[in-house]
Amino acid sequence: LKGDVKVKAKKIGYIPGAGDFIPEFLREAGLQVDVLGNGDLMDARKLAGYDAIVAGVRLNNTEKKLGLWMSMLKNYVNDGGTFIMQYNTNQDVTLNDLGFYPFRIANKRVTEEDAAVKILIPNHPLLNYPNKITNQDFKGWVQERGAYFPDQWDQKYEALFEMHDTGEEALQGSTLYARYGKGNFIYTPLAFFRQLPAGNVGAARLFFNFLSASKVNEQAP
Repeated sequence: LKGDVKVKAKKIGYIPGAGDFIPEFLREAGLQVDVLGNGDLMDARKLAGYDAIVAGVRLNNTEKKLGLWMSMLKNYVNDGGTFIMQYNTNQDVTLNDLGFYPFRIANKRVTEEDAAVKILIPNHPLLNYPNKITNQDFKGWVQERGAYFPDQWDQKYEALFEMHDTGEEALQGSTLYARYGKGNFIYTPLAFFRQLPAGNVGAARLFFNFLSASKVNEQAP
C-alpha cells in the first residue's frame, strides 16, 4: 500500500463468511489477524482482547451458528469493542434481525464504481481518525461501490454516505454506524472485499478508520 494510511488497531478477529481476501490484506498491512471459530466466539475473555472483529461477506447467509455468536458479539461491543459487518443478502438467512438495532436489507446497489459520494457527517469520528476521509478516498474503486444496502434502519444509526447510480434514487445505506454500550457497531455493504485486495488506498484508509473506532476515545486530550 502506497500512500498516507494510518491504523491504530493492532489485533483483529475475523469471522469467515463466504470467503474473501481481507485477512490476507490486513496481515500484509502489519496487523495481527486471528480467524475465529466457534470456540473463540464463545469465549468472552478471548474476544475482549481484540481491537475490532470483522465479519466476512455474507456471514448471515453461510453460518448457521451466527445466532449463537451474536449474543457474545453484542456483549463484546457493549464492553467497548468494535464489530464491523460486511454485506449480506436476503436469501437463506440465519438471523432475520441482523443488526444490533433493527435495519432492513434491500436489493439496493450502486454498480457504478465512480458514482459520486456525498459525505453526510464530515466531522464524524469514523471519518477523521486516524485518517481524514474525503471524496478523494472514493477515487479508483473497482467494479462497484457496493450492494444490498439497507433501505430502512433504526434512528440510533447514523448514515455516513449518500450515493447513487446515474438516474437512480439517492441511497444512504452504504455504511450505518451506531454506538452500542461502550462500543461500536458498523454495518457496511461497501465493496471492501473487492477494493482492499485491489490495493485501493482510499478504501483502505476508510476501513482502517473502522478498525480503529475503539481507539478514538483513547486519544490524549
